[in-house]
Amino acid sequence: MRVWVCGVRGSTPAPGPEFVRYGGHTSCLVLAHDGERPSLVLDAGTGIRLASALLGGRPFEGTIVLSHLHWDHTEGLPFFGAGDNPGSRVDLYAPAQGDTETVLSRFMSPPHFPITPGELRGSWSFLALEPGETRIEGFSVLALEIPHKGGRTFGFRISDGQVTIAYLADHCPTNLGPGPAGLGEYHEAALALAWGCDVLFHDAQYTDEELAAKAYLGHASCGYAVGLAKAAGARRVLLYHHDPPRTDDQIDSIVAGYERAGVLVEAAAGGTVIDLPS
Repeated sequence: MRVWVCGVRGSTPAPGPEFVRYGGHTSCLVLAHDGERPSLVLDAGTGIRLASALLGGRPFEGTIVLSHLHWDHTEGLPFFGAGDNPGSRVDLYAPAQGDTETVLSRFMSPPHFPITPGELRGSWSFLALEPGETRIEGFSVLALEIPHKGGRTFGFRISDGQVTIAYLADHCPTNLGPGPAGLGEYHEAALALAWGCDVLFHDAQYTDEELAAKAYLGHASCGYAVGLAKAAGARRVLLYHHDPPRTDDQIDSIVAGYERAGVLVEAAAGGTVIDLPS
């Protein structure tokens, strides 16, 4: 499995010289089977713009799976050139909460945007995803509902039969209680998604010290992400969904604090490629 990390930022893009190394684009991962073209996209933040370059000018033929419908996970959709292409074939899944195309049209239609989802070029299908395991583009995709403020939200466990990644981009475990460390519960769905995975991408928008004042916005802390990785036996955790004002140097400092965490801790950086198994 090859994973392109195209967007790592939460809430809003973060341009500027202090955000170059980790990147300013919002949430998006792109997956491919070994030796094949990219076929599965997780979330469509502004990072999805980078996915077009991976296809070398060819139209996208594959699937986009949205974890939820907040702006920072959908705002790149109309700017995904390889998808908005007369030759494309795009299946788009979102957590079931009414007709998917209609729900997407609430943010992508006049007067908020010039076109509607149905006006994207190519062959687009807008599909509702329910919790459970689904076969998508040759991957096994387990979707489970996880707590996050403001609409139905899924975390994902994705496997090609050899390796597994877990993706919990927006996650507010304090909604279920303080948990053993006061940072949120290690609840059943989170543990099931992360259990024994090769790489865990997890919401780490806030530091542990910031969490009390900001948890109402619906996100997790770095310490929770690391604690979940350890509790679930994940081999590696990539802190993800960085707070927009979090600079490269600040992210470096956070990661350095987990040098002896008992699990490999890194920060997700836009533009990196992860080949699994590594």
